[in-house]
Amino acid sequence: MKILLVFTGGTIGSTVSEGTIDTSGNAPFKLLHLFEQHYPEHQQLHFDTLQPLQILSENLAPTAWTTIINAIEKADPSQYNGIIITHGTDTLAYSAAAVSFYFHDLKLPILLVSSNYPLDDERANGLENFICAVEFIRQQIATGVYVPYRNPQQTMQVHQGTRLTCSLQLSGDFFSVQGNSAMQFEQGEFVNLTSIRLRSRQAAKITGLNPAAVKPNFSDQILMIKPYPGLDYRHFNLSQTDAVLHDLYHSGTACASLQWGEQHSLIEFIKRCKAEHVAIYLAPAIHSPDAYQSTLTLLEHGAQMLWNMSIEAAYVKLALAYGNFDSQTEISTFMENDIADEHIG
Repeated sequence: MKILLVFTGGTIGSTVSEGTIDTSGNAPFKLLHLFEQHYPEHQQLHFDTLQPLQILSENLAPTAWTTIINAIEKADPSQYNGIIITHGTDTLAYSAAAVSFYFHDLKLPILLVSSNYPLDDERANGLENFICAVEFIRQQIATGVYVPYRNPQQTMQVHQGTRLTCSLQLSGDFFSVQGNSAMQFEQGEFVNLTSIRLRSRQAAKITGLNPAAVKPNFSDQILMIKPYPGLDYRHFNLSQTDAVLHDLYHSGTACASLQWGEQHSLIEFIKRCKAEHVAIYLAPAIHSPDAYQSTLTLLEHGAQMLWNMSIEAAYVKLALAYGNFDSQTEISTFMENDIADEHIG
């Protein structure tokens, strides 16, 4: 069985020296050495390795996704049974979405593997996550992009690439949107698979567009804004902005009131975006028969809701759309398609 192993850095590719954690050229092969020590059947596997990046993932920019994707395509994925990408935790959810959207029709399993601590630390979960990824490929569980990750004192979870969220604050624990992971990995077996993941996903069809036209080009001019009490929209310069993605509170809302001044009203900022010909999108929000008045007001003023997907998936999908298409019609068509099972419900 052949597996393409793509090293990109991150904590799983780092060591500790004099109190500082940083990437190391030797750390990736430390992972393989540990794997051989703990996986009795390792001789049945052949790994081809490449390292297109060696960075801590907090230093990642959208161009890095292009670099990773180009390296994978150059290696000819068709000759492998699966692909494993080692990656840092800080931007793991974004990279998982990027790989998911671009390789949505690749009939191979791709797994992103991270570690909460450097591998020399006894608390590290990186080796366990890596073994789970190998087993996922060996057992031919499914095609598509997944992220195995074990939170401390919890069962190993396998998350779908477009449904993984960023880790919890001050903990490093990872979860899927709405807490629904794709499956669990216990005692060498994958359990509680949902029906959609009991079989390999059929290639998504991007209706209304030529799928071959999508290149690994991600715009780095998507402005993402997080709501908080007192947010002042005067601070934002839209001159180098392709589009705005405005995060929402958990109820799918943001400030639509003028009570505290125009500078704090998203409605006024929407008007400004329209005047400067910058599209503004909202996420996340679950589509339902009822919605808060503030949400309806934002939509009435021209904001576009990206329903039923995580903020991470929405950001990456917008970056890919604006990196590939010029017309608003093509961009809207791309955003409306459920490309990599990113739509919840």
